[in-house]
Amino acid sequence: MIYNTLQYIHVRNGSMERENRKNSLNLKELISSLPNKPGVYIMKNQEGEVIYVGKAKNLSHRVRSYFSGTRDIKTEFLIRNVETIETIITNNEYEALLLENNLIKKWKPRYNINLKDGKTYPVLKITNEEFPRVYRTRRIIFDGSLYYGPYTSANQLDTYLKLIDKLFPLRKCRGKLKKREHPCLNYYIGRCLSPCTGKITKEEYLKLVNKVKELLSGKTEELIKGLKAEMLSASKRLEFEKAAKIRDSINAIQLTVSQQNVVDFSESNRDYIGFYSKEQIASFVVFQSREGKLIGREVYNIESFTNDEDTIVQFLFQYYGKTEHRKMTSLPEIVYLPPYHELEERKEELEEFLRTSLEMKVQITFPKRGKHFQIVEMAKENAKQSVERQFERYNNLQSLEELKKTLNLRKLPHRIEGFDISHLSGEDTVASMVSFLNGLPDKPSYRHYKIKSLKGKIDDYEAIREVIARRYQRVINDNLSKPDLILIDGGKGQLNAALSILQTLGLERIDIVGLAKSEEEIYTPTADKPIRLDRNSKALRLLEHVRDESHRFANVLQKKLRKKRKTESILLKIPGVGKKTSRLLLETFESLEAISKTQADEISRRTGIKSKLAEKIIKYLSQTLKNK
Repeated sequence: MIYNTLQYIHVRNGSMERENRKNSLNLKELISSLPNKPGVYIMKNQEGEVIYVGKAKNLSHRVRSYFSGTRDIKTEFLIRNVETIETIITNNEYEALLLENNLIKKWKPRYNINLKDGKTYPVLKITNEEFPRVYRTRRIIFDGSLYYGPYTSANQLDTYLKLIDKLFPLRKCRGKLKKREHPCLNYYIGRCLSPCTGKITKEEYLKLVNKVKELLSGKTEELIKGLKAEMLSASKRLEFEKAAKIRDSINAIQLTVSQQNVVDFSESNRDYIGFYSKEQIASFVVFQSREGKLIGREVYNIESFTNDEDTIVQFLFQYYGKTEHRKMTSLPEIVYLPPYHELEERKEELEEFLRTSLEMKVQITFPKRGKHFQIVEMAKENAKQSVERQFERYNNLQSLEELKKTLNLRKLPHRIEGFDISHLSGEDTVASMVSFLNGLPDKPSYRHYKIKSLKGKIDDYEAIREVIARRYQRVINDNLSKPDLILIDGGKGQLNAALSILQTLGLERIDIVGLAKSEEEIYTPTADKPIRLDRNSKALRLLEHVRDESHRFANVLQKKLRKKRKTESILLKIPGVGKKTSRLLLETFESLEAISKTQADEISRRTGIKSKLAEKIIKYLSQTLKNK
């Protein structure tokens, strides 16, 4: 039974007064008037907004801790914004824990942890249908379907999907299965067994579905054992082609499994949680071990304004309280946590919460030595690196502020886009655009450009005009985010070439500068003379980083084009091979080595090239590569 206490505390500038019609109580008297009972305390700011909710085994002791002794930076952040504190008494600490969780969900206070990792990880879904399908999704629907995951690695998920598609080709059509007279294209290309036309019985189809479940559950030993029995049976019946296909399936499964990290201890489902905090920044890393294999990692970066033990408890409530967990087919039987004394004292209540939330018994353990301790420490090290990266971002803000002040920019250059031109004696002229967000490379936003306007001429100014026009016309057309600063690799000439295009596009309010390599001089549109910064200047080091990265990225494409040109020239020496054929071969097989190792009939089938010419190509390349 939970009931409201009469305690209401008024806080100003880190000291507290109790609202009372009589004499105000001093801090000592006020704290002593709080009950020595379990409960929840609710901190509000001047506007009456709830900014923090906490739980206490002893309300008097817990609230006193905020106002006694030396405060760390986290407590200072919190108390500085607290105006009032209310308390709710509960019968026991477990009730306080549940109430705290409910109130955090209700109010989402600013200074409680907010568990957002910025993405919803995909899962694999086996539908609850007469003839089930398997596909990736990010939506969990309680419709009786089975879900496997979540998969933090897109490569791992794609590997499983490709393997399933190859070995157990289930139907692809959506909705209820409709009877058809003739199979669809998926049947003829081996991607479906066509249950809609009766090519496979329901019993045989469901056997394949069960094999998919075994694969996704990590029970590959049972799956491989069954496949070996089928292979042996097919061999005895002299069905050697079928036996060979089953053998290939076994090899594919074993290869996929071997690419996972296998943990050499008893096979059970476990989560290992690592935690690290620095000032108000904290990070959690969850390693997921299923059937003895380390299959995934999730990272959560948060702000924390309370002690580590309370932060970890709030994390457990939010992480395992997600409804998606209840639909996962593979939940942890054991959760390994960092060894904190207060957490160990609360082991039973935390296990009770997990049992209620996940609807199964879950054991919580605090390893202090051995293999499990090492994995928790490994997760902690990952969390530490994540926190350090976040601090690096904060430190980069100092460089941005110096850059804004030094160059008199309109705003803080959170996003910088840098450009460079690269060519080899006028051939294969390319441009690069790199993007930096808060002082760090934002590689997914990088872009390459093949310069089309020069036609063999050497003209860096014209190349700059073309790439700036193409980039920012696209920004306008697609309503993309504009950069706060544009950096051109070059001096006054390159800067003016870029500026002319920005003015034509009506983007002249975007700040733009040039950085010349020789003396590291910074050119701006308004200054008559270049700016020279101290070599140890943070602002200069950031500009150099952007310039060097744009130079590196431009050279990546330039080298790739040179290699492609050289590769094409070798193919063009073969009688009967022209530019069109050489490009078709390279697009299909990617390298000369791959072409030389492919059978002639396979080349012919995939490219349409005649078999005789394919044989001639293989013979020529084999001899050429052998002599290199």
